[in-house]
Amino acid sequence: MLTLPNTLTLSRILALPFLAFLLWWPNWELGYLLAFVLYTLMGITDYFDGYLARSSGAVSKLGIFLDPIADKIMVATVILVLTAQGVLRGPYVGDMHVIAGLIILVREIAVSGLREFLGGLQVSVPVTQLAKWKTTFQLVALGALILGRGLPDWNVALGAIDANVPHTVGLTTLWAAAILTLVTGWDYLRVGLKHMD
Repeated sequence: MLTLPNTLTLSRILALPFLAFLLWWPNWELGYLLAFVLYTLMGITDYFDGYLARSSGAVSKLGIFLDPIADKIMVATVILVLTAQGVLRGPYVGDMHVIAGLIILVREIAVSGLREFLGGLQVSVPVTQLAKWKTTFQLVALGALILGRGLPDWNVALGAIDANVPHTVGLTTLWAAAILTLVTGWDYLRVGLKHMD
């Protein structure tokens, strides 16, 4: 049933090709600014679809199914396109920032598989407060990385390096998200291991 919350969730999924298109040219500043606006709108709909579903009592099986999928494919799409276009580069370690993106992607796939396995056993794995912080850092990181390409002249001198402010914030919070990803992923795995023979 297409309630308003489910429509908002579907809108995030349908917007993904447009987001990827806008991110495809790393030197197209206007494209990245438009991508930042679209990404922000997608994040807002992510908040409101859950809020509206809970407040109006319109939580549905379709929404429970679609919402985490929409979140995961949005994050995966942005990480993959930014990696392909060389955006996950930074001072000192170069392309090593891609590892933070890989950690996030591997965890999302592993936790999805674990939830499916546990669902078959009628075991629910609640979302922890730490996992919510992980998601927040993830969303801020990817948004900042997009904004950094849209505003390439927003720089500050860090010693001998002229660093783009949003890009630096994005890389820093991406690593924070990756660390929280490992912690929360281990928490979920510990729950899962208790139910495996």
